[in-house]
Amino acid sequence: MSDVGLYLRRMVGRDPGEEHRVSTPLELLFDLCFVVAVAAASAQLHHGIADGHRVAILQYAMVFFAIWWAWMNFTWFASAYDTDDVPYRLLTLLQIAGGLVLAAGVPSVFHDYDFAVVTVGYVVMRVAMVGQWLRAARQDPASRGATVRYAVGVGVVQLGWVLRLLLPGTAGLVGFLVLFVAELAVPAVAEAHGRETPWHPGHINERYGLFTLIVLGECVAAAAVGVQSAITDRGLSAGLLVTAGGGLVLLFSMWWLYFKHEATAGLKIRQSQNLLWGYSHYVVFASVAAVGTGLTLAADGETPATVVAFAIAIPTCCYLATSAYLHGLLLPGSVPVVTLAATIVLILATAAVAGALGLPASVAVIAALVAILLVVSIRAGRRAGSAHPA
Repeated sequence: MSDVGLYLRRMVGRDPGEEHRVSTPLELLFDLCFVVAVAAASAQLHHGIADGHRVAILQYAMVFFAIWWAWMNFTWFASAYDTDDVPYRLLTLLQIAGGLVLAAGVPSVFHDYDFAVVTVGYVVMRVAMVGQWLRAARQDPASRGATVRYAVGVGVVQLGWVLRLLLPGTAGLVGFLVLFVAELAVPAVAEAHGRETPWHPGHINERYGLFTLIVLGECVAAAAVGVQSAITDRGLSAGLLVTAGGGLVLLFSMWWLYFKHEATAGLKIRQSQNLLWGYSHYVVFASVAAVGTGLTLAADGETPATVVAFAIAIPTCCYLATSAYLHGLLLPGSVPVVTLAATIVLILATAAVAGALGLPASVAVIAALVAILLVVSIRAGRRAGSAHPA
């Protein structure tokens, strides 16, 4: 390829069947910068729960939506139109900058319910995406209908986010819910007619898997810092060892549950389900990060055991239900529904009696229940795979 092509390439749809398509170094940098915002949201959720502020859960859900949605839109666009030339890289840099601005504004959301900085960072990221979609519309006539609808839809909704800052209290929350639905509707409307954007199933599967790994890694790092701090303050104890060991088993089992089946083949076959598959990962990512928050609280040892147990149990249950849905969506029959339901009930029951059972034992029991579900799920997946050959 000529040197000129490295600086400026025509933005046309990439081949969805391209072999050996993998994440680029720029995409990996994008993910690592975004996990800064994930860590900021998790840290503020930690402080909110520790201080008894239940509204922190709602604030976390709202902030995490902004992080996840900006990441998701970049990921699918890059899968279809990544030119990796100078204009593309610069607009990606602008999105990274917006993500860091968003991360800087997270504490204001939790402390003062002030979304101004978060909104500025989010809108910067989304306006950069409007520029990418407009470029694709100009240079890829075959997909112009969808790309123009994306650009217009994203642009209009960003105006709504700016105007939402003028709404007080409950009206602002209602505005958030309306704009939340509007954001989710844009891809559905944009892809409804004409040629679909040419995203790559294998690439999308890898991108989602890598971000799941990065968020899991952030959980491990946060929990490790919590354990280290606890050892410094109180010394090593049997309870801390059980808590740390249980937390590690829990996160490892969550990793295994997510990656126990290959999703690429299912994404190729069931394209009508792709939006549901992609949207469901909001719960996956947010739940994983929240489990890390709960494990950090457990290491702190300063919050009531029942509160901490539920801070681990609830996102764990959300994760289990959603990951089971994702696998069932792409590989029918791979989810042991009865075992899943029983596991969720037992996890919540364990959290309810954590005050009497003790937090270390509660964490260990929750981890053991998830590990058992993993074993049963692997066996069910093998039977389903035999019944539904590729």
